[in-house]
Amino acid sequence: MIRARFIPFIAISCACLVASSLTAATIPAGTMLSVSTASSMSSQDPVGRTFAAQIDQDVAVNRNVLVKAGTKTFGKITASRANPRQNTPLSVELTSISVNGRDVAIKTDAIQPEAPVTTARQARRGHTAGTFTIRPGSKLQFRLVRAVTL
Repeated sequence: MIRARFIPFIAISCACLVASSLTAATIPAGTMLSVSTASSMSSQDPVGRTFAAQIDQDVAVNRNVLVKAGTKTFGKITASRANPRQNTPLSVELTSISVNGRDVAIKTDAIQPEAPVTTARQARRGHTAGTFTIRPGSKLQFRLVRAVTL
């Protein structure tokens, strides 16, 4: 009697495992993620502050779209000028992506968004001083450091 219940349970468990492995997809390391910021950031924001963005272009692997444009993603500030003793430029990275209602951790290279240069003098000096703001809707590109299984 126990055996009669055990065999169907094992069969259903194996079927579920096979189905889940067929639907799992992996985005390889090195894939570029183009995002559009949904919140603003400033070069004076503290390190660790999070920001929201959304995928700007579909992410496809072998012609299969794994992440659609408009998918929510989140990141954090990894360096800034919030500490007056340091003169480090703003640096940000992506930390998670929302897929099928769950947040999946990701690791990208940190990037330094370009500050708009407003004068020739600032252009000659590399525009390293002052505060600049990244507005919502700004386009940024990140490279995945590790593969991500969705």
